[in-house]
Amino acid sequence: MARTAAGRHPDPAGKLVLLFPARHLPRHLDRSHAALLALRPSLIGGLSALLALALLLGPGPAFASGDIRVAIGDGLRTVEVGGGPMMVSDLTGRRVVDDSPTWLRASLKNGGLEVGGRRVDGLRLAPADTGFLRVNGREYPGALEIVRSGDALTVINELPIEEYLAGAVKAEAGDKMPLEMLKAQAIVARTYAAYHRRLNGEKAYHLIASTLNQQYIGRVAPDSVVWTAVKETTGQVLLWNGELFPAFYHTDSGGHTEDPRVVFAASNMPALKPVRVAFPSASPHHRWRLELPLFELSAALLRGGIAVGRVVALDVLERSASLRVARIAVRGTAGTVTLRGNDLRRLVGYDTLKSTLFAVTVAGPTARFVGRGYGHGVGLDQWSAKTMADQGYLAQQIVIYYYPGATLATLPGASASR
Repeated sequence: MARTAAGRHPDPAGKLVLLFPARHLPRHLDRSHAALLALRPSLIGGLSALLALALLLGPGPAFASGDIRVAIGDGLRTVEVGGGPMMVSDLTGRRVVDDSPTWLRASLKNGGLEVGGRRVDGLRLAPADTGFLRVNGREYPGALEIVRSGDALTVINELPIEEYLAGAVKAEAGDKMPLEMLKAQAIVARTYAAYHRRLNGEKAYHLIASTLNQQYIGRVAPDSVVWTAVKETTGQVLLWNGELFPAFYHTDSGGHTEDPRVVFAASNMPALKPVRVAFPSASPHHRWRLELPLFELSAALLRGGIAVGRVVALDVLERSASLRVARIAVRGTAGTVTLRGNDLRRLVGYDTLKSTLFAVTVAGPTARFVGRGYGHGVGLDQWSAKTMADQGYLAQQIVIYYYPGATLATLPGASASR
């Protein structure tokens, strides 16, 4: 996909009041999605039928539902697996132990993987019955593989994608949100997972179970509402120009979502238009303040390989169309560097500098940030999606609102289980 220039504008630094009111937005962001907002709950029954018809008739991606491979641990020297009985084989399918143990330890010794005194290239563990295997106190459905990755071990969970989705939705959204929000989360997380499965199809695993990709907690109890969300959206995904795409999401947009091409440097980002979110957020992160000592900021930059001496000033040079910081000058006693807003956030810490939708001033020894939202701002805004669900919107309406231009489809061969 060709990368087109995203709308930006220069921004003088040092004004804490320049952000946030809708009147400051470009006109295309100041218009709500009138067709969606005009809908009333009384129409939802008819809309549900239309959405179901669209899913049946709409195009489907070429990648079927099937299994997915998720790295649940890496950089390890020793792995302990319990919860058996389990069948233990090498990666060619040959049995490594004759019995079916309920506990196993694999270690990296002298550059090789050893289990029970035997040296193997890799291990595949599968429940001998209908049980689950356990790693670090957490149960996982499906099979586990333990493989060498450089000078360490990686643990991979292979399982049906719909079972994976239950663990991903529970990890990313919990089980206290309204059902339609959880269903929207399931559609988005499934799209993200299916995209990466196709992208990384020839690699040892497709996804990492962390914020690098999606969080994933393994087995989810069968009575969890998360299973209802997964089952009622079985196989449903979003497409961009007829193809799967990385459907990013975040905690709180601060009122305006962002064009993914502004946030991510990859060339395959869809041209999603930013959305002025018309649904209020009750997130505890919707408005925030941060007072960051300049010596801590200087140290964070130095750890990232950026040496400007002691930081003395921060000047916002450019903002995106949704008013997030696109470029910022960091001035220090030993020089000045210009950073992307997202790079500054990465260096400071994603949980410390919650978003790039901020204004900043330097007062004495402290950088004072005032901001909104939590996360990169691309795609689904989880807390505002909760508001939409509370107001009676369907999951499919919610996802189309946050991904304008995307279409709904179903992965072939999809089925949910518990």
